[in-house]
Amino acid sequence: MALDNFSSAQGFAAVSSLILWGFAAQAEPRHAIAMYGDPALPADFTSLPYVNADAPKGGAIVLGNTGGYDSLNPFVLKGTSPWQLPFFTHETLMGRSWDEPFTLYGLLAETVETNEDRTWVEFTLREGTTFSDGSPLTVEDVIFSFNMLGTEGHPRYLSLYNQIASIEQTSERAVRITFDSENRELALLAGLRPIVSKAQWEGRDFANATVQDIPLGSGPYSVTDYEPGRFVQLTRNPDYWGADIPFRQGTHNYDSVKLDFYGDSKVLFEGFKAGEISAVREFNAETWSSQYDFPAIERGDIVKSVIPHQKPSGMTGFVMNTRRAPFDDWRVRDALIHAFNFEFINDTLTGNAQPRITSYFSNSVLGKEDGPAEGRVAELLLPYQDTLPYGTIEGYALPVSDGSARNRAGIRAAMAQFEAAGYMVEGGKMLRGDGTPVSFTILIAKGSTEDIAIAELYMRALERLGIDATIDAIDDAQYFSRTGEFDFDITTFRRSLSLSPGNEQKFYWGSEAADQPGSRNLMGARSPAIDAMINAMLNARDSADFIAATRALDRILTAERFVIPFWSYTEGRIAHVKEMKFPDTLPIYGDGSQWMPEVWWWNDSQ
Repeated sequence: MALDNFSSAQGFAAVSSLILWGFAAQAEPRHAIAMYGDPALPADFTSLPYVNADAPKGGAIVLGNTGGYDSLNPFVLKGTSPWQLPFFTHETLMGRSWDEPFTLYGLLAETVETNEDRTWVEFTLREGTTFSDGSPLTVEDVIFSFNMLGTEGHPRYLSLYNQIASIEQTSERAVRITFDSENRELALLAGLRPIVSKAQWEGRDFANATVQDIPLGSGPYSVTDYEPGRFVQLTRNPDYWGADIPFRQGTHNYDSVKLDFYGDSKVLFEGFKAGEISAVREFNAETWSSQYDFPAIERGDIVKSVIPHQKPSGMTGFVMNTRRAPFDDWRVRDALIHAFNFEFINDTLTGNAQPRITSYFSNSVLGKEDGPAEGRVAELLLPYQDTLPYGTIEGYALPVSDGSARNRAGIRAAMAQFEAAGYMVEGGKMLRGDGTPVSFTILIAKGSTEDIAIAELYMRALERLGIDATIDAIDDAQYFSRTGEFDFDITTFRRSLSLSPGNEQKFYWGSEAADQPGSRNLMGARSPAIDAMINAMLNARDSADFIAATRALDRILTAERFVIPFWSYTEGRIAHVKEMKFPDTLPIYGDGSQWMPEVWWWNDSQ
């Protein structure tokens, strides 16, 4: 489908709201709430700007996942559930527009109200909200859900729960949440909590539910069939309570969505070529250009669509576990980054088609600037200068090789850093100070064939350093269990970041999350400076301070050398059957879990 109608001016205006923000006092119930300034859409909006409000309902699609699953409860730490599940089956009080940095519109809640300082927020439920079995969804379910998720749910829900002073019913359909922390984002985060049924779970063990204990949802789809590890069948609820509300116009258009599971990405791709899967996302530009030339594409039965976006690069790569030696020494981490021959690996695997990620917020106004820290960024960092690794304040950039297979300069620089950290090479082996050899394992989910290929190329360089590295490719259940318990040396890493970073940053790399099982702080970051920059972001009162705090955080994370960065995903790539259609107008966030297939539809008339 042509993308000519994508308006760069629209995108610029939306992103600019991040910079030109002002805090409008909210003294009465409103249809929406924005982190910065006012919502872009008025109270009488009829649909989101990036949907086809008249999209037809119908059709059945099949999507593919690698690995397997042993749980259908996506809200707890135990087990592995299909990652798409909550987007289909459960609604939240408010829904996010992906055409604004961070704005929520009414979903289960008809209105939202908060004071100027956002020390409390009140939601009023719509009349007629129900769970998929037809039972009413009430304020009691909302209060129960906040308490249940905060005490027995996944650790990602813990931070918000710990900042709630009280939650109480204020009328038949209204609930007020009061916070005990100075954090303006909490009002929005509360609007994004999924709601579960009190009648289903009261008095039961939510945290240890079996695969048969499927949480009752209020979303457009329900799980109607499944076979653990093989498939999950989702069917659109013809009696879905929210079919007529503005936020849901033009969304969830397929009658059914089936999730099929494959052993690895290669097998999944063969299933797509054979017509068993309706759409796949491709993250490798070289594969996109060289392997998507099979007969179905030549016939026009499969369409290749490229989806631009304006979000930060985020971080993708190999993360080092600083809870373990030798990765607790930044000089060792720096050495391992020098040894990673990105230019050669990128040429081998992508044909140099994708640029390297240069920092966590690169490709956006929030990314660190080159050279020494200046102005407000320097002011924020200087109180912590004695605890920061070299390059944070002075300026740090990733090493660049000459692209040859040997990468002699990179290996020399790596060797120098190892020596500075007290290591030596004898008999072709890298030795610690006590004479024991250096060895470690790279943990990868066995379905991640590209990551395995990257690791195999990387191991050649590690051999030149005298390091014995091995790949441990395991199934998804073991992978998520081990990474959830931080049981790894080096593993794969992906963090998508938004144009409005906030409270989730604590869960990604805050000190409190370093030893919290299931947290996303895989690197084990424990830094007063990181914590301070996150707090500065959350409490910023003007755009200059917010951007400065984010850039300072970006400097620290990058200079800490926690991750060996891979390439950047500057656009989305989706190959799909020709009957799957999507709107010409795209959101500033581009593709994501709540774009495909949420706003797509089926049309077999062409």
